[in-house]
Amino acid sequence: MERLDQSTFKPFISEGVKLVEFSASWCFDCKRIAFSMPEWEDRYGSHFHFGELDVDESRKIAEEFHVKGVPTFILFRDGVEEFRLASKEAKKDENVIRFFDEVSAAPLP
Repeated sequence: MERLDQSTFKPFISEGVKLVEFSASWCFDCKRIAFSMPEWEDRYGSHFHFGELDVDESRKIAEEFHVKGVPTFILFRDGVEEFRLASKEAKKDENVIRFFDEVSAAPLP
């Protein structure tokens, strides 16, 4: 997973299919998800590239994309948001896996 910040976020999402986890260092669920992420990257890495953005370090980006809580997952295709799993639903692994399954099955343009 690529760590993103204010300067690397826009270039990262600008081309291809990218899945960004909006997280925070104080977020228990984000830390728990981090343990599963290597497995999920192996499973879904052929469908999209993973990135992680700390909302406290990059508040302007979190505000721009109306991220209200963490963890939040947003799938971008060529810089455009296509799918989102907001914080309340993203706290359960089964919801995250279902989301990844759905977005990885979505047709490419």
